[in-house]
Amino acid sequence: MLTLTHFLILSFLLFSIGVAGVLIRRNIIVVLMSLELIFNAANISLAAFAYYLHSVTGTIFVIFNITVAAAEVGVGLAILVAVYRRRKTVMVDTLDELRY
Repeated sequence: MLTLTHFLILSFLLFSIGVAGVLIRRNIIVVLMSLELIFNAANISLAAFAYYLHSVTGTIFVIFNITVAAAEVGVGLAILVAVYRRRKTVMVDTLDELRY
């Protein structure tokens, strides 16, 4: 039987992997995927609390968070394409200036 603790442990592991990916990796694509892991960890926590506390509020937050994550992916990929067209690289280390 799965309990709330199991879901929170899974959420913590996903969140930890996401934070490590954002801090360690140098590729923008991997950083964006790590941000998605962080969003999904939050969604798992909210959905688990909504289920075990019999609340609709958590479900509403999950739906809102999925919407924000979809918008973040769209904006992030648009910025990624624009940066790649301008600089011909997607490595974070080389993108240290705001001007070209």
